[in-house]
Amino acid sequence: QVQLVESGGGLVQAGDSLRLSCTASGRTYSGLVMGWFRQAPGKEREFVALISWSGGITYYADSVKGRFTISRDNAVNTVFLQMNSLKPEDTAVYYCAASTRISRTPVQYDYWGQGTQVTVSS
Repeated sequence: QVQLVESGGGLVQAGDSLRLSCTASGRTYSGLVMGWFRQAPGKEREFVALISWSGGITYYADSVKGRFTISRDNAVNTVFLQMNSLKPEDTAVYYCAASTRISRTPVQYDYWGQGTQVTVSS
C-alpha cells in the first residue's frame, strides 16, 4: 500500500505562484510513476502532469505546459508541482496519484491522495 498526502494549496491571485507537495509512505513507493490531476466543480478529473521514477520522463497537459513544472525527490518520497502564472481556470482540487504505468488516464492510477484546494482569483 502507498499513502499519499498533498499540501501547499491555497487562495492566490491570478499571476501568482504556488508549489504543491505530495509525500508518500509505504514500502511499495519505489519505482512508481507519480501524477498530478485536478478536478473543478462540475467537471471530470483531468490530467495535469506526470513524472517517471527516475524523473527522466515528464508529461504535461497542454493547458499547463510552460507554466507548471513537476519534479520529485525520491530521497524524501515527495513529488512537487510548481505552478507559476496561475489563472482563474486553474482553480480546482489537485490530487496526486501513483501508478505502475506512464499514463495520463486516472483509472491507471492505483493510489490517490485526499486532494488540496487551489483557488485563483481574478
